[in-house]
Amino acid sequence: MSHNNAYSILTAEEAADHVFNGATVGFSGFTPAGAAKAIPRAIAAKAKALHEKNEPYQIRVLTGASTGKNLDETLAAADAVSWRAPYQSSRSMRKLMNQGKVQFIDMHLSHVPQTVAEGFFGNIDFAIVEATHVTSDGRVYLSSSIGASPTYLKCADKIIIEINRRHSPRVSEMADIAILPNPPYRSPIPIFHCLERIGWPYATIDPKKVIGIVETDEPDDVNPFAPADAVSNRLASNVVHFLCEEKASGRIPKQFLPLQSGVGNIANAVMAGLGESEDIPPFLMYSEVFQDALVDLMLNGKLVGASATSLTLSPERLKQVYDNMDFFVPRIVLRPQELSNNPGIVRRLGVITTNTALEVDIYGHANSTHVSGTQMMNGVGGSGDFTRNAYLSIFMCPSVAKGGRISTIVPMATHVDHNEHSVQVVITEQGIADLRGKGPIERAKTLIDNCAHPAYRPYLHKYLETSPMGHIRHDLRRCFEMHLNLAECGQMLPDLDLSVFADMCGGE
Repeated sequence: MSHNNAYSILTAEEAADHVFNGATVGFSGFTPAGAAKAIPRAIAAKAKALHEKNEPYQIRVLTGASTGKNLDETLAAADAVSWRAPYQSSRSMRKLMNQGKVQFIDMHLSHVPQTVAEGFFGNIDFAIVEATHVTSDGRVYLSSSIGASPTYLKCADKIIIEINRRHSPRVSEMADIAILPNPPYRSPIPIFHCLERIGWPYATIDPKKVIGIVETDEPDDVNPFAPADAVSNRLASNVVHFLCEEKASGRIPKQFLPLQSGVGNIANAVMAGLGESEDIPPFLMYSEVFQDALVDLMLNGKLVGASATSLTLSPERLKQVYDNMDFFVPRIVLRPQELSNNPGIVRRLGVITTNTALEVDIYGHANSTHVSGTQMMNGVGGSGDFTRNAYLSIFMCPSVAKGGRISTIVPMATHVDHNEHSVQVVITEQGIADLRGKGPIERAKTLIDNCAHPAYRPYLHKYLETSPMGHIRHDLRRCFEMHLNLAECGQMLPDLDLSVFADMCGGE
């Protein structure tokens, strides 16, 4: 398909000229998949040129989730961003956020479209969205992610579209795009199966809003996952063992339930482990991203079908999908994130969720976002959308980090993204802590004995036993002692011999 001649063809620099200082811009992209590329680079170059003349230039940036180096990293390096939502994973952007130079709004990803549509963030000046095709009557066929792009296209005053020839035009056959009406005009969302479709393969726009089209031919900036290390493999084995035991006990139906998986090396290792287990039947996924490990699972029949909002695949894996679209199109549905992460659908389908945490305290509160409670890493993302509404919610993390200097099981979490009411199971490479039906003290003992590294268990037990009695026992003078030690001495227990962690290949 070729684009319609009704729209002006622009260079990326000409497109960037339209984006004024202080503008709020909704960019496509959910992970680097489908992220705008050429225009953000041109905006960054514009910002640098204006800054050299001592002229102000920064924009407010919205996306679906994280993006690639062409968007967040490039804009941050040019000091071109004053405000950012709802999620990011850029080293340069993170540094500016933690220095207070960029305001960052950390959000549950399912909330973003309604928040924008209701005007909570003010006016959306521009939508800059990657697509494979746009028609003269306003149908936009998006590329490898849907994310929040349909909402940005609907709400923005002006639209610029990057037509990326690198993507298969058939990717739109996976798309199922529907925009929910604003309250109080909502009806139940009629999705009763992971692969059920309720919308259209394209987003719709008012053609009069389109400033023009920028033509590109670039791959998504998705890096392959590193091979699973020994710790990730042990952790994945524990997750698989737990799910097999739940199925054997009858707490998971024989036909199994849909799975959700977070993004990253541990999540990829877990999915690979599920694929290798003969005790796990063929299963479905209702999740955010379709990532590398899922390609082989789908090809070998272990993964029957998947609902997501992006194809977060390395270039090699994405080409494999594009080369076999007759096989993959009926098995993958790409939805807007308001649907892929919708809490009501997660609850209805009985989704089993697996997400990662930076730290978990002894009572089961999970911190997914802030190192030592102050330094933002990436954001809460979609983990809360799924966790709070899961049939069974699982959090995973190695028991230690930084060569053993940090324990991920701590007395009190320095920041709480998922509280004790939502976290049902915690799994590390050390073991499994099933917290269901346990009171706080029993939860603490279970977490310490099963998930903490043995080197940290004596300290954690002593903390529990010597803290003042209460429904939850805490000594407010000592609850962050480990974190203070880390800040002052470089490790949570100053006298701990780090040589005991020599086998912790994945602890860095």
